[in-house]
Amino acid sequence: MQKITEQTAVVIFDGACNLCDGAVSVITRHDPHKEFELVALQSIQGQALLSQYQLTDVAMDSVVLIKQQHSYLRSDAVIEIAKRLHGWPRLLRHAALLPKGLRNAIYNLIAKHRYRLFGQKAICQLPKK
Repeated sequence: MQKITEQTAVVIFDGACNLCDGAVSVITRHDPHKEFELVALQSIQGQALLSQYQLTDVAMDSVVLIKQQHSYLRSDAVIEIAKRLHGWPRLLRHAALLPKGLRNAIYNLIAKHRYRLFGQKAICQLPKK
């Protein structure tokens, strides 16, 4: 497993979730400088990072971003990821204008129903670089 450095940005995502898989595709397409390492939470590396940052209990329904030795969850992670992307996904950074409670309430509602709304894969596929 790669050590998290000041320059590393790691996105930990639910590899079985079709919505998350779509988000990973968006990140991959709009990250021309390859700033993000993408890791499925079901992977050994994902579980080790969640344990290292004491996120094992809170990360199952959240995308996680680890950068500069700090972890971001839910809408904070989405906003921080969007800041580094190019193209239309960069617009998601403007969600920071909304109160955090409202942002996370919307995020949690979608996360709670993501399998029913978007489906689920039987096998977690790691993103192609």
